[in-house]
Amino acid sequence: MSEFLLALEGTEAGHRLAMALALLAALLHAVFGALQKGRFDPWLSRAAIDASYGVIAAPVALFLVPWPGPHMWPIFAWVFVIHVGYKVLQAMTYQRGAYTVVYPVVRGTGPLVTVLAAGAVFGEAFTATQWLGVGVLLAGIFGLAVYNILHASVDRQTLYVALGLAFLTGVFVALYTTYDAYGIRAAADPFTFLAWFFFIDGIFMPAFTWRRWCGLTAAEAVPLIQRGVIGAFIAYFSFGSIMLATRLDKVGEAAVLRETSTVFAAVIGWVVLKETVGPRRLGLMALIAAGAVIVEMGG
Repeated sequence: MSEFLLALEGTEAGHRLAMALALLAALLHAVFGALQKGRFDPWLSRAAIDASYGVIAAPVALFLVPWPGPHMWPIFAWVFVIHVGYKVLQAMTYQRGAYTVVYPVVRGTGPLVTVLAAGAVFGEAFTATQWLGVGVLLAGIFGLAVYNILHASVDRQTLYVALGLAFLTGVFVALYTTYDAYGIRAAADPFTFLAWFFFIDGIFMPAFTWRRWCGLTAAEAVPLIQRGVIGAFIAYFSFGSIMLATRLDKVGEAAVLRETSTVFAAVIGWVVLKETVGPRRLGLMALIAAGAVIVEMGG
C-alpha cells in the first residue's frame, strides 16, 4: 500500500485520490466533532477517543510498520505539542459554545491560515480563481456562524469567549494541518507516520483527565468508553485521510476541501442534535460547497 501511494505522488491520479480523501475527511471530521460535543463532557469524550486510538495504534506502531528514522523524533515531539494545544482549546470551546455556533468559526479560520502557511512552507500558490473560491467558501462558513449566533439559543455571557476560543482553535487547526503535512512528507513510509502519530497523540488527554475519570460511576464510564472506540476508528479514517491527502497533493487545496465539513456538521446538528436548519442556512451551506468546487475547478 505504501509503494502504491508513493507512486501516485505528483500525478493526476494522486490529485484525484487526494481530493477524494479530503472530502472523506470532511464528512468524518464533522461526525468526529459531533461525537466529542454530544451530551458528554467534551474533555472526557476526547480522552476516551484518544485513549482508544492510542491503544489500538500501539501494536501497529511497535510491531507492524517500519520504525521512524532518528530525524522523525523531533518532528513527533512538535506534533505532540501542537495537538495538545489544539485539543485543549477545542474542549474549552465546546464547553462554552453551541456546536453549530463555534464549529463554523473553527473551520472557517483553519483553511485561510493553512493556505497562507502552505504557501510559505511548501511554496504552493493559488490562482485568482482559487482565491475567489476560498472567499466564497469563507463567506458561507462565517455567514453560517453569524446566522447561528443571531438565531440559536446561546448564553450571551459566554458567547464572545467561545468565539475567541473558536478562532484560536482554528489557528491551531491550520498549524497542525501544515506541520502534519511536513511530518508525513518527511517520513519514508506514510503509514509509519500515521501509526506513530496516533500512538503518541493518544497519551495526553487520558492522563490530563484522569481525576475526572476517577469520579465516574461504571454506568457513566461505559457509554464514554463505547463512544471512544467508535471515535477512534472515525479518527483513523478522518485524520488519516487528510494526512494522506496532504502527502499526495497540495496542502492548501486539501485543507479547503476538508472545510466542507461545516456542511456535514450542520446536517448532523439538524438530524442528530435536533438543532434547527432553515432555508437561509441551507443557502449558506450551498455557498460553502460552491466555494470548494471553485477552488477545485480553478486549480
